[in-house]
Amino acid sequence: MIALLAAPSNLGLRPPAPTSVPGTAKAPEALREAGLLARLAEHSASVRDAGVVLAGRYADDASPGRLRNQDSIIEHARRLAQRIEDIRSAGDFPLVIGGDCSLVVGVGLALRPAGRFGLVHLDGHTDFRNPGNSEACASLAGEDLAAAVGRHWPAIADIDGLGPYFDPADTVHAGCRDDDEEMAEVREAISLLIPASGIIRDGAAATAARIGEHVDRRDLDGYWLHLDVDILDAAVMPAVDSPDPGGLQADQLTELLAALAPRAVGAHVTVFDPDLDPDGRYARLLTDVVAEGLGRLGSASRASGA
Repeated sequence: MIALLAAPSNLGLRPPAPTSVPGTAKAPEALREAGLLARLAEHSASVRDAGVVLAGRYADDASPGRLRNQDSIIEHARRLAQRIEDIRSAGDFPLVIGGDCSLVVGVGLALRPAGRFGLVHLDGHTDFRNPGNSEACASLAGEDLAAAVGRHWPAIADIDGLGPYFDPADTVHAGCRDDDEEMAEVREAISLLIPASGIIRDGAAATAARIGEHVDRRDLDGYWLHLDVDILDAAVMPAVDSPDPGGLQADQLTELLAALAPRAVGAHVTVFDPDLDPDGRYARLLTDVVAEGLGRLGSASRASGA
């Protein structure tokens, strides 16, 4: 059974303007309003509402050597991890609707004690800014992949001594644009990197097969899907904090997710900003992509007994 869990966090993002806060915390409710639970039920054998994990108050409090909202991010990650553990202990598959990309830390805290899991990082950016390549570290949503594989400050990359949350050898990134500043570094650091142009060139089915070779292995206990919706082209999905051209079309992303989701142990969806979607059209589009692409989440994973 899919357990739909809301994690309405905006803690990992920079403020869109002085004195304002990012709108990603509104995403779970916007997608529920667009009918996500009912649409998932059309594509899944069973789905349940698993409630919400609320985040702390946003504060633009970054300082040298510390992320903005760092303490709140860590506290939220621990609580999110506990909820994910509870869902998995019940034999269900978590589908976490965020929120921003900092959620991957909470996922890592949940999975690391349970075994060795792969990470499929589907994102329009590599999110690999880290203290080794930048003096501008401040917003975890642009640094989440670095934190996930242990390339960040220990306070965020080694919470409770559990880092790295994902072994770089078990980690795949797909979806960045060809001009991504950290692409070469990420290609060297992790198992596989496929830019959006490669997905478009080779097709979703072939891309999913390549990804599966790296994370759908018998020496792993499964893999988790991270989806930042800015993997979509800016003309398709402008309601994100950093829209860029050169991304996927909605049908390409849906096909990619549908190929990867059945063998995944869980997934999270991030960075949709309802403040940039006044008439709800992009919420409805994303609802269709998530329902059709992730509706069979976990159905063929080893955890399901398939």
